[in-house]
Amino acid sequence: MPRTVAQVIVDALSELGVRQVFGVVGDALNPLTDAIRTTDGLEWVGCRHEEAAAFAASAQSQLTDTLGVCMGTVGPGSVHLLNGLYDAAKSHTPVLAIAGQVPLAELGSDYFQEVDNDALFSDVAVFRATVTSPDQLPQMLETAVRHALGRKGVAVLTVPGDLGERELTADRPARFSLNAPVSRPEESAVRRAAELLDRSERVTLLVGRGARAARQDVLTLADRLAAPMVLTLKAKAGFEGDANPYQVGQTGLIGNPAAAQALQDADTLLMLGTDFPYRDWYPEGRTVIQVDTEATHIGRRVPVEVGLVGDTGATVRDLLAHLTATPAGSGGARDRSHLDKARERFDKWRTGQARLADPAHDKGVVGRIRSALDNRAHDIRPEALAAAVDRAAADDAVFTSDTGMATVWLSRFVEMRGERRLIGSYNLGSMANAMPQALGAQCLDRERQVVAFCGDGGLSMLLGDLMTLKTYRLPVKLVVFDNRRLGMVKLEQEQAGLPEFGTVLDNPDFAAVAEAMGITGIRVTDPADVEGAVRRAFDDPGPVLLDVLTNPDEIAVPAKPTVEQGWGFALAKVKEVVRSHGEPDGN
Repeated sequence: MPRTVAQVIVDALSELGVRQVFGVVGDALNPLTDAIRTTDGLEWVGCRHEEAAAFAASAQSQLTDTLGVCMGTVGPGSVHLLNGLYDAAKSHTPVLAIAGQVPLAELGSDYFQEVDNDALFSDVAVFRATVTSPDQLPQMLETAVRHALGRKGVAVLTVPGDLGERELTADRPARFSLNAPVSRPEESAVRRAAELLDRSERVTLLVGRGARAARQDVLTLADRLAAPMVLTLKAKAGFEGDANPYQVGQTGLIGNPAAAQALQDADTLLMLGTDFPYRDWYPEGRTVIQVDTEATHIGRRVPVEVGLVGDTGATVRDLLAHLTATPAGSGGARDRSHLDKARERFDKWRTGQARLADPAHDKGVVGRIRSALDNRAHDIRPEALAAAVDRAAADDAVFTSDTGMATVWLSRFVEMRGERRLIGSYNLGSMANAMPQALGAQCLDRERQVVAFCGDGGLSMLLGDLMTLKTYRLPVKLVVFDNRRLGMVKLEQEQAGLPEFGTVLDNPDFAAVAEAMGITGIRVTDPADVEGAVRRAFDDPGPVLLDVLTNPDEIAVPAKPTVEQGWGFALAKVKEVVRSHGEPDGN
């Protein structure tokens, strides 16, 4: 019996191993959602906003390295997918979006809700097409999926409302032939890179997410080179923890002084699987070797002496084979002082951070002085909250974080040890991603612990999808850093010498909101209650929203604070003090 367009699409998704499809039902999607309803092993997850659906699909793709799928109906439903799809595109992860469209005969007539989807998704998608005949399937679907998986990006397939139920005249099973190639750079380039590394006295590695699958090879290389390993945020999962004696944390605005110094002290920088975008944080005048699967990424952030285009694991193994066992002039072994000094600085910095995260810190002499300057209301320190979550969370937990200060506290106080995973909007930098990404992650495995570090501004943007957690009984733990501010914007303003303006948020009691939705809500206002509240949240078998009132004036000092930033911050604080506390800030 010939299948319909909708059934061909849904059968193919099931054969690809897709387990959930996220979206909001409606008109053009009805044949597709009905096909999902009758297909074993494929679950429709009805969200309250299509943006949340796209974030959830992207999260699943990032965690599994397979295809994530979302759907949006005609016009506004498809438009709402856009931000979450941009996040997938910027994260280089494969997502297929099925977009509804007006009936075929009405295309181009400015019909109700008509949007030109091919134009709408032109910037975000590696493939986009509108089905205009049933006989274009399954080939058009195969092409869309191959583009998404092969180019690690977004593919959009638009299905007009009157095509979903039409039958194919020449039906056949979909065939995808999905083989992931392993590429290697030319041997001459590898030899040249090995020669430079052999001659180098102080090598520092900058390691990104692209090296995660080659963890053991990278550790072996770090040992051979006696090189400290600076991590990007996305490389935390896979390279942090006591099992890596070479890592010195992260650089950049959310990084630490030890990592920044390890980069500055190096005579050679070896970049592995990273396109770290912040040029100001690269050392100048150093020899740079870069390994990346994308030729277009080589040298676009910093001048590169040797570019090695290939799979990180294969390339590192080739480098190890070409490195000499005893570098020239080494006296038989490579000097390890560069690594040892970097690790000593990193350990010292971590000890200081641990003191800041101690709930008793503000009761000491130094803590009381500090509180008089930045926490006169004695609000909860966000460092203490993040550290408490780190202690309570499982070693295989999945973490998500909202863009902004929630990510700062996670990056500094939550260690991605064991089998922990981390995802966030770390390339697009969108707000409101943590909760819907956690939704997608939890759907993959309802027994695995999933923790979302939510900013109060981010959470409130897509607050309606708290109901999705409740409806599908997803036991996500939402940790809300409720500082009643757009905290990162506040910090940016103050570093520029501007008084805080437009950042104050008139928040509800988020715990009470959660309770009204049928989700356990816990509100914490006393620093002494943080540890117990975190334990209670993690012991609860269902979804929990932990609303913690944190200090809005907490300062996250960057790895290399500049004099200009210091003066700007001081000037901003003077302006804020001069302005009376009762004066509105423009909200």
